[in-house]
Amino acid sequence: MIPSCNRIKNKVLSGERLTKKEALALFESDDIFTLGKLASHAAKKKNNNKAYFIRNIHINPTNICVNRCKFCAFSRSKGEAGAYEMTIDEIIRKLRTSALPFSVAASLRSTLRSTRLRRMNPRFRTSYAEVHIVGGLHPDWPFEYYLEMISRIKKSFPKICIKAFTATEIDYFSRISGKSVEDTLIELKKHGLDTMPGGGAEIFDTGVRNRICPEKLSGEGWLNVMEAAHRAGIKTNATMLYGHVENYEQRVDHLIRLRELQDKTKGFQAFIPLAYHPKNTEIGGTYSSGIDDLKTIAVSRLVLDNFEHIKAYWIMLGEKLSQVALLFGADDIDGTIIDEKVTHSAGALSSKGLTAGELINMIKKAGKVPVERDSFYRAVK
Repeated sequence: MIPSCNRIKNKVLSGERLTKKEALALFESDDIFTLGKLASHAAKKKNNNKAYFIRNIHINPTNICVNRCKFCAFSRSKGEAGAYEMTIDEIIRKLRTSALPFSVAASLRSTLRSTRLRRMNPRFRTSYAEVHIVGGLHPDWPFEYYLEMISRIKKSFPKICIKAFTATEIDYFSRISGKSVEDTLIELKKHGLDTMPGGGAEIFDTGVRNRICPEKLSGEGWLNVMEAAHRAGIKTNATMLYGHVENYEQRVDHLIRLRELQDKTKGFQAFIPLAYHPKNTEIGGTYSSGIDDLKTIAVSRLVLDNFEHIKAYWIMLGEKLSQVALLFGADDIDGTIIDEKVTHSAGALSSKGLTAGELINMIKKAGKVPVERDSFYRAVK
């Protein structure tokens, strides 16, 4: 049983906020079933029986990076084997030519017809709702390159939402441009940036950060960039990379600091626990267990009472465990994604992309109601 189970259960049922000590007790408990029931209750209070997904595509403009985080298998140094960089024309071409199947209700004939239209007219718009853009910190690209990138994407695909650039990238853009973080964000927003992902948070604890990503923006710096984004009217996500060298106390500290910033700004849309993948990394180690994955999803749902959404990122969890996570507090499984590179560089065992129909099937078979959404969790009809 969870220590002080009745007290924690009563607090969850009455909507009271959990303390650090109680959050740690949940992580240390082996009573995964009670934990799942409590997290499921909390999730249903926020979103009933809904589970969200989005039609999105990932673009990683480059893997060349001035930082070389020890947990990262994606990054390369300039000139290293496997290093690449995309031109803006190549990015536009990928968005234009990557075929995304329509809803599961569409007939095969309709899908084939849309494919023929796409071939006949290269300006035929795909049905992506969102493009997710993150990449390495390129040593040579100026800030203007990124402004032109999002400006041309927005011009070519005016209805697509641009979710781009981690807090680490924003800090880097600020330094190479000589602008303040606030001015950097405002300039990006003017050129078409709609919202931001939550990557780069890793674990806020300084000791852990010095072991896994000593060159990266500090945990405090990450929080400061996100606060600035929220002040600028840019909604963001938040993440936590777990399962490497951190302990439960450091996970709890990370969650509490996110909760505190959310109290202040209300700018986070979703929290995504990211399971560490060990292949081709400097720190090595092992994959997280399914029990740890579910426990982290559940505790996150219970601690982050001011976050509307907890995401089970199927790329990292795998398709089947993501279904189970929907019963442990998660209410979102991300999206179609199409061509994921970062996690697969580190040994992801999942697919690189799924169709909307496959996502709907996953959600339904978990007993949830699938809701197709846009980048701001508005239902897409």
